[in-house]
Amino acid sequence: MAPVTVSFYVFLFSLLSFHIAANRTRITRGVFIRDNETLVSRDLNFVMGFFGSHNSSSRYVGIWYYKIPGQTVIWVANRDKPINGTGGSLGIGNDGNLVVLDAGKNPVWSTNVSFDSNNSFASLRDDGNLVLSSEQKEVWQSFENPTDTYMPGMKVPVGASTGQGCHYVFTSWKSDTFPSKGNYTMGVDPEGLPQIVVWEGENRRWRSGYWDGRMFQGLSIMGNYLYGFTLNRDGKGGKYFIYNPLKGNDKVRFQIMSDGYETEFRWNEDEKRWNQIQREPLHECDIYNKCGSFAACRSSTSDLPVCTCIRGFKPKHMDQWQNGNWSAGCTRMTPLKAQMNAISGVPNDGFFDHRSLKLPDFARVFSTELCETVCLNNYSCTAYANVNGIGCMVWYGDLIDIQHFQGGGNTLHIRLAHSDLDDGGKKNMIVIIISAVMAGLICLGIFVWLVWRFKGKLKVSPASCCKNSDVLPVFYGSNNRDVSAEFSASADLSLEGSQLSGPEFPLFNFSCISIATNNFSEENKLGQGGFGPVYKGKLPDGEQIAVKRLSRRSGQGLEEFKNEMVLIAKLQHRNLVRLMGCSIQGEEKLLVYEYMPNKSLDCVLFDPVKQTQLDWTRRSEIIEGIARGLLYLHRDSRLRIIHRDLKASNILLDENMNPKISDFGLARIFGGNQNEANTNRVVGTYGYMAPEYAMEGLFSVKSDVYSFGVLLLEILSGRRNTSFRNTDDSSLIGYAWHLWNEHRAMELVDSCIRDSSPKNKALRCIHIGMLCVQDSAAHRPNMSAVVLMLESEATSLPMPMQPLITSMRRCEGREFCMDGLDVSNDLTITMVVGR
Repeated sequence: MAPVTVSFYVFLFSLLSFHIAANRTRITRGVFIRDNETLVSRDLNFVMGFFGSHNSSSRYVGIWYYKIPGQTVIWVANRDKPINGTGGSLGIGNDGNLVVLDAGKNPVWSTNVSFDSNNSFASLRDDGNLVLSSEQKEVWQSFENPTDTYMPGMKVPVGASTGQGCHYVFTSWKSDTFPSKGNYTMGVDPEGLPQIVVWEGENRRWRSGYWDGRMFQGLSIMGNYLYGFTLNRDGKGGKYFIYNPLKGNDKVRFQIMSDGYETEFRWNEDEKRWNQIQREPLHECDIYNKCGSFAACRSSTSDLPVCTCIRGFKPKHMDQWQNGNWSAGCTRMTPLKAQMNAISGVPNDGFFDHRSLKLPDFARVFSTELCETVCLNNYSCTAYANVNGIGCMVWYGDLIDIQHFQGGGNTLHIRLAHSDLDDGGKKNMIVIIISAVMAGLICLGIFVWLVWRFKGKLKVSPASCCKNSDVLPVFYGSNNRDVSAEFSASADLSLEGSQLSGPEFPLFNFSCISIATNNFSEENKLGQGGFGPVYKGKLPDGEQIAVKRLSRRSGQGLEEFKNEMVLIAKLQHRNLVRLMGCSIQGEEKLLVYEYMPNKSLDCVLFDPVKQTQLDWTRRSEIIEGIARGLLYLHRDSRLRIIHRDLKASNILLDENMNPKISDFGLARIFGGNQNEANTNRVVGTYGYMAPEYAMEGLFSVKSDVYSFGVLLLEILSGRRNTSFRNTDDSSLIGYAWHLWNEHRAMELVDSCIRDSSPKNKALRCIHIGMLCVQDSAAHRPNMSAVVLMLESEATSLPMPMQPLITSMRRCEGREFCMDGLDVSNDLTITMVVGR
């Protein structure tokens, strides 16, 4: 037995020796790691070793996450000199440097630094940093020699030394499988104020905008650029950027992808996958200098063109501009006084304030509060801006890479000739005066006609924003069809007398609304929908309003406008938005609502910062409020209404975060005992449509119940339904059922409220949501049952049936399939399907 026992221990010792060799924590002189061995960090966060693609014999030395499935490589040593075959090794060379050798012991990569010690060693730290040390002094580290990935804790210097070709520029892979240097690089701008820049070759592809001490100013969607990054001093007169996750244990990385997109990823431990947090450039306007010099790019669904010349400028080549080729940009309409050799009698130049902009590239900073004076005193100065956290910014020469944001951004003061400033003001004033006079004459004519028509039977109630001669009372009685048809002229906006009989319906003066919204300015714009833009306004009495303006190019807008006027004027409920009146002038059609200071639910719920305002109590109150509003529409109102477009962006929040259902443009009225209808015109929003409605055109109160169920799950999870499109679950419904079926439903609750949520109530809400999104309309509860379930825990709940699909039914034999659409969660669509 003795020989057997000795052999057994020898075998165990051999296995232990192999394990130690295969997973080292340090490389010292004389020790080499072979292709089948690895170097690991102390707490097993990262691992270093050889890797390669499945269809290639090329091998590389890289670092990746140890505990995360798959090889997410964050750093590569020999990226441009792969080893052919598995005969490579990694170790400390004769000069003390870390070196990668091929099968013939020839070096293909080295740290290549000079130091005075032979006692060097290499170790992999738990933040992913590979460090070469000598006598306890760091002489080289991978964090200072990155490849394509920025990791938390990396210090990226800011200054002229960070130009292209230096150690701190991140270079993309050639492709997703080949780590050799690609066409795109990313780094801190070496030419001026701190900002992140992506280059394609030597040309700029995208920039983040300037750092103001809190965030990068040029981002339309802030993501983690808003929190996490800081600009610090190194004690030697230099500065550096560093990023620390909001949660210390979050696994986050920023990567310049092989296709030129800068992307932020965060590891989702619950779902075991990397979530893409942000990706730049996000829109076509994020592409560097999309519209050329002196032009602003606008990413929106409005009727406005993508590129427009800024005030005082015109297209340099009009024929190219009209054909969609904007690269040549714009040129000044009127020379500046300084350019005219100071001709006597010519007024001084002035400045036009352009708001909500991504500021142009190549700014210079001055430590002065007299920014305007600095600009006027320089012949070449074209614009200036005062930005909190930066100070006085001045631009010389062309203004490049300007973007117009729908909200936020900065104000740019653009230098113009005095005539451009005056002419513009005079033209605007003339337009306002003419509009006011014409509106007054029209109002007076209609008022006289109404008095003659209805004689003494009229009830006078002025629209709240119009006074004296601007008052235009409009009443809908048995003969109102003639009134509205006459008034609307080419708009053909006639309404049946039965639709708006009863109380008077205020008709606002268009010019009054125009003044209230600052002539529908961009800074007053609240959002954009399928109907058209929505603007914030303020009436003369100080009351704030929201104005929905029908887009002139909207093919469906007129019918929806009439529908919304009819419905909301009849509906009164604390959880429905209040319609204050409308305005109709020629082709202009406006709806005037009460203003909701907290905007729509999606603006708060899906914002990583604002969603913390929605604790469990607030979310449950919002869910119950929406449910009560729907119940009123379905059962308790004078009209039986099917909303057909219930979604987060159509839920407005007042100053107390109370929900109010809005946007009744797509709603339908049911009469008598009618329970179901069908249509050839399917309208609604991807991700919220009930299956029977989306693919068969059948809609009922149960269609709204399905949409409510999706919305309930979104409110609980804090995630959009369509954010799951490229996952195995394909939708929030599928993900929720997956967790429900595995008795892990609490994992669906938003992580920021999960610990503070009462478990039994949260699970009950999820249960109700799963009942509402069942495939069969017959199996879904009606809204009266839903309200009872939400308000009374004594009510027992049936078990939901597993959804066979997560968004739409199979589309075999049909002309159109929703699953093929590439649309956003907030996009309202109209489609015609064969029946």
